[in-house]
Amino acid sequence: MRHALAGALLLGAVSTLGDFVWAALRLQHRMGYGLVHGAVVCLCVGLVIGWRARRAALGAAAGPFVGVAAAGLFYMLAPALGYSAMFPAWMFFWVCFGLLQAQLDPRKRYGAAVWRGLAAAVLSGLAFYAISGIWTIPSPGGPDYVRHLWSWTIAFLPGFVALFAGVPAPPQSHASVPRGAV
Repeated sequence: MRHALAGALLLGAVSTLGDFVWAALRLQHRMGYGLVHGAVVCLCVGLVIGWRARRAALGAAAGPFVGVAAAGLFYMLAPALGYSAMFPAWMFFWVCFGLLQAQLDPRKRYGAAVWRGLAAAVLSGLAFYAISGIWTIPSPGGPDYVRHLWSWTIAFLPGFVALFAGVPAPPQSHASVPRGAV
């Protein structure tokens, strides 16, 4: 579970930095900013999934595509659903990362990956809802970034646990090196 905890801490830090940037620059919520924010967060999620699969660069490269697609889904559904569009976008986000994990694993179990992604979405969604007070009930005097870091870490942890639990990391491959080669 060290991968899940490390991933949650990384995403907690990145998301807290994002909250700081939004607040410090007093950015208004615009689709372009949301897409960039989603791409950066998902680059990091992809990096964690790729790091666990020993294919960090590929995971990081795939992550922004998931982020832009999930953010795009949110913005496509938002006119009809309002902020409730976050729920299907969140589900899509985690299912895509479950599928990415399967793609990076030589054992490729896509059916299980979809179920793990759905479990990650539900569990992380509940945690996300539980920490939503960082926006709905903000700290007096401005953002409390220690609280944000803790909250974001808690929000991402169940998702990573659902993706990684019971699935051993792929074995480390050692490239064969001819005798005498140094």
